[in-house]
Amino acid sequence: MAVTAAMVKELREKTGAGMLDCKKALEEANGDITRAAEVLREKGLAAAAKKAGRVASEGLVESYIHANGRIGVLVEVNCETDFVAKNEAFREFVRDIALQIAAANPKFIRREEVSQEELDKEREILKAQALNEGKPANIVEKMVEGRLSKYYEEFCLLEQSFIKDQDKTIETLLNEKIASIGENISIRRFVRYELGEGLEKKQDNFVEEVMAQVQQ
Repeated sequence: MAVTAAMVKELREKTGAGMLDCKKALEEANGDITRAAEVLREKGLAAAAKKAGRVASEGLVESYIHANGRIGVLVEVNCETDFVAKNEAFREFVRDIALQIAAANPKFIRREEVSQEELDKEREILKAQALNEGKPANIVEKMVEGRLSKYYEEFCLLEQSFIKDQDKTIETLLNEKIASIGENISIRRFVRYELGEGLEKKQDNFVEEVMAQVQQ
């Protein structure tokens, strides 16, 4: 059964879990909303979402510098207590987020941070691409929205595939960590520097480079 936006919305309202997690659960449950809710509970995602409103003011600022000194990342991840901030599982999660940012180069944490100006600009580009491909005008808008979802998956940290496990999004990883640790965890902000950014230079595959360094 095809998963619709209305089904995703209903499941999200029912469980409080993230949009992408709801979509994946519905796909796994073949569109059965009751079963999809069970899938989310089994994964701890619905329980994790209930903790999302709790204040998280402790945590860590983690840094990551790529071995060759060409990429640097600072990320702040918050939790509720200093006890958890010192927990190795939490620290490992924060390191993984810093690594993700270095390798995947997100622009935003979540799609809500994308400005209307940025969205309008991207829509115009995607519309021009579709028209240049000779697509009929009556389906161009649907194509644009579909491709805009890909934009979110590429540039919004929470919607990116985790570089250590492509079957998970960062949002899924975050919710799993909330469920296992038992506290609200929030990726608050980050900054990423790349040597020579904005200057003309050859393209490199930083995901492969970063992962190669981690595996050494």
